[in-house]
Amino acid sequence: MKLTYLRIFLLSIILFSLKTSLAAQTYDISVDTKKVGSPISSTMYGIFFEDINFGSDGGLYAELIKNRSFEFDNALVGWLPFGNVKILDSIPCFDKNPHYARLTYTNELTGTGLENEGFKGIGLKVAENYNFSAFIRCNASTGCKMKFELLSISHDIIESKEFEVSGNGWKKYSLELSPKVTEKKASFRLTLLGRGSIDVDHISLFPQKTFKNRTNGMRQDLAQALADLKPAIFRFPGGCIVEGSNLATRYQWKNTIGVVENRPTNINRWNFTFSSKKFSDYYQSYGLGFFEYFQLSEDIGATPLPVLNCGLSCQFENHDPNQNCAIENLQHYIQDALDLIEFANGASDTKWGKIRAEMGHPQSFHLQYIAIGNEQWGSEYPERMTHFVAAIRKQYPAIQIVGTVGPFPEGKDFEYGWNEMKKIKVDLADEHYYKSPEWFLKNANRYDNYDRKAPKVFAGEYACHVKDQKNSFESALCEAAFMTGFERNADVVRMCTYAPLFAHVEAWQWKPDLIWFDNLNCVKTPNYYVQQLYAHNPGTHVLTTKCQQQPLEGQEGLYASSVLDKNKNQILLKIVNVSNEKRLVKYSLAGLKPTMRQATVTIFQNPDMNAENNLENPLKVVPVEKNIKVDGNTIELEIDASSFVLIKIAL
Repeated sequence: MKLTYLRIFLLSIILFSLKTSLAAQTYDISVDTKKVGSPISSTMYGIFFEDINFGSDGGLYAELIKNRSFEFDNALVGWLPFGNVKILDSIPCFDKNPHYARLTYTNELTGTGLENEGFKGIGLKVAENYNFSAFIRCNASTGCKMKFELLSISHDIIESKEFEVSGNGWKKYSLELSPKVTEKKASFRLTLLGRGSIDVDHISLFPQKTFKNRTNGMRQDLAQALADLKPAIFRFPGGCIVEGSNLATRYQWKNTIGVVENRPTNINRWNFTFSSKKFSDYYQSYGLGFFEYFQLSEDIGATPLPVLNCGLSCQFENHDPNQNCAIENLQHYIQDALDLIEFANGASDTKWGKIRAEMGHPQSFHLQYIAIGNEQWGSEYPERMTHFVAAIRKQYPAIQIVGTVGPFPEGKDFEYGWNEMKKIKVDLADEHYYKSPEWFLKNANRYDNYDRKAPKVFAGEYACHVKDQKNSFESALCEAAFMTGFERNADVVRMCTYAPLFAHVEAWQWKPDLIWFDNLNCVKTPNYYVQQLYAHNPGTHVLTTKCQQQPLEGQEGLYASSVLDKNKNQILLKIVNVSNEKRLVKYSLAGLKPTMRQATVTIFQNPDMNAENNLENPLKVVPVEKNIKVDGNTIELEIDASSFVLIKIAL
């Protein structure tokens, strides 16, 4: 049958429309491999630790005994005493932790002793050994006998040992305990056997296997999860705990060094912050102190970034002007900052360098950065910051100084903070954003038009908060899209750290968080894997990446950035598709010699935007990797809906 002219015309229109439609579905992305752009900071992707969600005591810090020195406001929190037990502070073993327990046994039917609940229980593993220690003073001339037991959740004895103590002076006793079964919620009990009286202090139980086998070390699996990220920067110890609820409870780094038994206990800033998540047993033992933070930074290969109080208490919690240090009295705080630099970097014959050396690290910790203040706003902060900057610049001109521009990423206080940081000429300004998926996607171009001559940006705290604040795949995908903006603007953004880092599944105040854990296991969230993909593949220089002469910043749901890695001699292409449809993309690598090359494609994708990893299913959402060959200087890929794809091409 012959076609009429009208039918031919209509068919031509249909074919043209189909061809146009198919062409529109292919996104041509050009990457100039020869025009090397801005260098990428060696400290670009890192981690931020704050002792929230029982992240330190009961978490990263491997100590298993809660309130080991009886220094909580209620001295027996965490302990179940039985028999004749008193808390005293006369003739103490440690002057900064003066309280101790006196156990006296005459003829009590219960016996006399103490039982410790740990942090939501004590996690123990069969076939592993645990080091018990305590400082004990016997008040009987004939000596005293004691029993130490590990108990299951049902109170079965899973390990028991006895030994004699003698002498009327304080003495450290140690022994090894080996549980017969694995138990997530064990408890620890010590009992005075026979008549007599003893004093006990700093009762400690540590797994022998700590990260890097450090004494007073970190929980192995949690610290290894940090090392596996390959973080380039490590910000610590906070966060809001740097400020404290008032100046008396602020974080003071000098209280966290020296002999661990004599580091004074401090109430945690997050103890009662949220009315629905109050924890009356949340204190800081400072067993994880500044020496341990610096040492951990070294162990995981990260550059340390300590944060110090600027003379202001938390502006969210405390509105009493008397809880801020007056300008004329600020020298003590400034000296703390100068002394910290000496502690980290000073020779072992300096005052503070000597203390570091005596703690076991004669070499410098190579401190390069220091942050003063956290989330401050208004005129009170720059008034004080000016004095810090002048003093640090004078004595340590090579140290990079980080200032804050407040708790929010926009608004009047944010603009004021930025203007002040420019005037003061800090090296980096710390921006924070806990925002919705929509905000993260909309702001992928946030740094495109930042002042290139202003202080550099440190994205010190950020996380995408979805409904119910879950660590869902949606939140991770939006963060991946947003981070392409970090990478494209590496001349502005010097470094970034997700927050918060850790959360105990039974003792958290804030979510989402990067790593969740119980007493025996941990789970890496989808957000963790996004951070890991960026941190493992930072590159050394930005490569210009465009689609239709524009950066990909959300057009048709696509976000992209590309970098050159001169160290590994490879090109790294990152692309995110947040749409619910597949996208066909064609990369043209201008300047790349057309030849056969090896490439690796890592795909992080899940059709369920609510998908999460949890302790029961920790690997539900993980990246997968495949090898491909690139023939020539173009790559055509189908990018799945809701996916983050990393392409590594060997040069």
